[in-house]
Amino acid sequence: MQLHFQQAFRAFILLAFSTLLFKLHHTGDISKFINPKYEVLSQIASIIFLILFFIQITRVWSTQKKRHHDCYHDDHSCHHDHGDTPLNTKKVIAYLVIMFPLATGFFLSPKVLDASIADKKGAMLILSNQKQTSLQQKNTVGGETSPQMDEKNINSQEEISGDDGPSDPINLEDERIISEEEYNELVIQLELKNTIEMNDYVYAAFYDEIGMDVGKYKGKKIKLKGFVYKEKELSQNQLVISRFLITHCVADASIIGFLSEFSEAPSLDNDTWIEAEGVLDVTTYNGTELPLIKITGWKKINEPETPYLYPISIKIM
Repeated sequence: MQLHFQQAFRAFILLAFSTLLFKLHHTGDISKFINPKYEVLSQIASIIFLILFFIQITRVWSTQKKRHHDCYHDDHSCHHDHGDTPLNTKKVIAYLVIMFPLATGFFLSPKVLDASIADKKGAMLILSNQKQTSLQQKNTVGGETSPQMDEKNINSQEEISGDDGPSDPINLEDERIISEEEYNELVIQLELKNTIEMNDYVYAAFYDEIGMDVGKYKGKKIKLKGFVYKEKELSQNQLVISRFLITHCVADASIIGFLSEFSEAPSLDNDTWIEAEGVLDVTTYNGTELPLIKITGWKKINEPETPYLYPISIKIM
């Protein structure tokens, strides 16, 4: 029997990828890398890696006869690698590239995106441009078609709920694929509520709607949580209550948040998580109208177990 070192190493790599994915799911850290709607796919991937590992194991040992097989080509020579050819620079580089994510996955703790990343992305520039982007993409949410509210739905909702907002709010389960009708109801609730609660489920949808017409929501109370982000251009009593929105994975994470104003702002450091409530107002930054929250109450909180936000996808019927 002949042991093939490179085949054994390839089997190890497959097992390591499978183990890493199982580990991330077991600890819950997978949510720090991808949108939860892809968790099933990553679980399937871990199983596929495990199956490939068992297949690869059969190639680790071979008889001498099998090792010296013949390849029948027109030129009577073998031009592909069977895993037993000597290591060369090209192979070493390929193995190092493959091993890098394994090494970082096993030996480095997952780090949640923070204010330093927001600063590198140019958060305030992004926030000031988001209104224009939202207007251009008014019919899309999370990359899929978003419905427009029709007058019939608004009128019927007003008859049921009156001026104080919906009396029977939608059951907001942790399901981010909803129908057009359900999305319409979310937007109706936003317009009718006197106090807007920016919970993780509706945050991205409400944020887009508020950004498209800031003046419509001026004077409404709002409750939200996020981490503190500051820029030099902001006044001392201003900061941004920020969140990261992930559409697919952390590679496409975008910063969203509300410029906020209150006297205690100078005492808060970047990355401090707070829960706040206040009144929506309108301000101008770089010539663009932005929502401004005048904080009336706040408190420090621990970083949530799920710090990221995810968009709601609209099911096309």
